Amino acid sequence: MTVSASYFDDMYARSADPWGFTSRWYEARKHAITVAMLPRAQYRDAFEPGCSIGVLSSLLAPRCGHLLCCDVAAAAVEAAAERTAGHGNVEVQQRAIPGGWPDGQFDLIVLSEMLYYFAGTDLDRLLDLAVEALRPGATLLAVHWRHPVTEHPRSGDDVHAALAARPELARLARHTEPDFIAEAYLAGTRQPVSVAAAEGLC
Repeated sequence: MTVSASYFDDMYARSADPWGFTSRWYEARKHAITVAMLPRAQYRDAFEPGCSIGVLSSLLAPRCGHLLCCDVAAAAVEAAAERTAGHGNVEVQQRAIPGGWPDGQFDLIVLSEMLYYFAGTDLDRLLDLAVEALRPGATLLAVHWRHPVTEHPRSGDDVHAALAARPELARLARHTEPDFIAEAYLAGTRQPVSVAAAEGLC
């Protein structure tokens, strides 16, 4: 079954930073790799569901004209809003995904450490919504832990296989380590243009 909202409420009740985003070198390095994989310098409209306490959000903010972040847990939303308060282009909301998926189109959607919480048709629905919300040529960036977790109905490799099977997405870049996998996809194209080619370097 898809992990319930109460699971996340319980996690934040036990710790203000339950996954160690602010204290672990592993997380800092992973976030740096995540942001470095963005193929464009700037994005007009971006969406980051499952933003947790906003650590990655604060790194994405300088690259976005407007960044909408959301999380299902009220404590996470409050922490993310506080952390990103200095970025006037960031909006943080409490939303349950996929049911609370926002209206509108985006140039960037970041799915970081959240897809493996969704089971069955919930994952299919979430990916349908994400693909439909991407403008042509937009970037979808996904990053997930690869080790087994009892509470996760799927593995990181499983959710990335589901992404790779989407015909509307073309993979531009893939970074794999024993601990995590990160992939950048472009929407609406079968032959993605590399970063160097986009700048006329090759």
